[in-house]
Amino acid sequence: MLSKATSLPIKLCCFLFILMFCNSISGARSRREQVFDGEKANFLVRELRKNFDSGRTKSYEWRVSQLEAIVKMLEEKEEEITDALYKDLSKPQFEAFISEVSQVKSSCSEALQELKHWMKPDKVKTTITTFPSSAEIVSEPLGVVLVISTWNFPFLLSMDPVIGAISAGNAVVLKPSEIAPAVSSLLVNLIEQYLDNSAVRVVEGAIPETTALLEQKWDKILYTGSARVGRIVMAAAAKHLTPVILELGGKCPAVVESDVNLQVTARRIIAGKWACNSGQACISVDYVITRKEFAPKLISALKEELEQFFGKDPIESKDMSRIVSPNQFARLVNLLDEDKVSDKIVLGGQRDEKKLRIAPTILLDVPEDAMVMQEEIFGPILPIITVGNIEDCYRIIKSKPKPLAAYLFTNNEQLKKDYVENISSGGMLINDAVIHVATRGLPFGGVEESGMGCYHGKFSFDSFSHKKSVLYRSFDADSSMRYPPYTPQKEKLLKAIIGGNIVQIILALLGWS
Repeated sequence: MLSKATSLPIKLCCFLFILMFCNSISGARSRREQVFDGEKANFLVRELRKNFDSGRTKSYEWRVSQLEAIVKMLEEKEEEITDALYKDLSKPQFEAFISEVSQVKSSCSEALQELKHWMKPDKVKTTITTFPSSAEIVSEPLGVVLVISTWNFPFLLSMDPVIGAISAGNAVVLKPSEIAPAVSSLLVNLIEQYLDNSAVRVVEGAIPETTALLEQKWDKILYTGSARVGRIVMAAAAKHLTPVILELGGKCPAVVESDVNLQVTARRIIAGKWACNSGQACISVDYVITRKEFAPKLISALKEELEQFFGKDPIESKDMSRIVSPNQFARLVNLLDEDKVSDKIVLGGQRDEKKLRIAPTILLDVPEDAMVMQEEIFGPILPIITVGNIEDCYRIIKSKPKPLAAYLFTNNEQLKKDYVENISSGGMLINDAVIHVATRGLPFGGVEESGMGCYHGKFSFDSFSHKKSVLYRSFDADSSMRYPPYTPQKEKLLKAIIGGNIVQIILALLGWS
């Protein structure tokens, strides 16, 4: 028989075990309740659609209030935003401000300045067949839209489409990338704090949450990311006949002729490659094509300028972003270590797995069938392909899917014209790289495998709007010509009107041949 002294600890242990068991059940139940599944996604969409149908998001006042709230958010939380970008990508503060924060500010400022003009119906001329009448095109919001963002510019590529959706008067759900968790978490807090949560919401998560969202009926989906996932998004949207904007990517070429300002060209290629999120950008220079005899000069200039920008040990540089994740780091290392590539490195190649950093690396004349030339690099690796004649660049570029951006460096005016005419790409920039996306008057979007649809500025407003055609007619001048019985005289008059021949119209009215 146990004594009272020994039975007390046993009772205490039993009590603690029961308490822990109950807590574990409660915790499991709590976790199940927090899981964002199809049922919760459906409830969210129904809630937002109800609020959209109330008309609150359609007014000019509501749209402006949300845009002004975003401006306030940017002013008050800039440091938190750049800190989150550093946590996710080691993105330098200056680069974070220039490439993300300032771009969102610019987008918001333009929308505030132009919104009243964008919302104004466009007048359209009518014809004599509808006389007397007037016509216009009315921009109306689509409804409830989904924005699925990506990790390489996680703040910009989240907020820019949201600004477009709000400007057009929609309710919107943002799904930021889980690969940039600091920015994703910050977006949840900022949007909850600054924006109207009855119409603008953020859903965090990975594949299960994204799948749950894609199962729902949306009025439009904008996805930024890889072509592989883009196909999944498009297939899911097709079930509901939902229109999509796909901002994908591809291998963006830069053709360099030998007549360029070499130093400026080198600096701009570096800015469009290594200083652009360490090459982790869908519009960064993916590979260079140049004349064989000019390649050594270009490589030398790139080497000199890279040292000026990032020092002799670029892995330690504070001015270049790191690779986003171990998986992406391993993928890039595999591209470099492929047998047919490893001996083609003419600059760089150093890597630090712990710091997730790869030095700016230049490859010379890698085989066309190498992995680095078959897939989008999305990292600090730059192959240079040499040709006998610069016109040979067309064959190389056209042998690959159409890119999101194509670049050309030359002073030759005829070459510029030929390049624009012969190369199909989402966008094009002559004598620089990347900065064309900051020009709000230009649409940003891909073609074929590099994407479909476009946005930025007015193009964002249009992409998230339905252009409704409206014809207004008077009860006056109701001609009997359109009504039965259909007589030969009516037919002659109708043909004369359609033909636009005044003499024939008069003759038909008089009943003459």
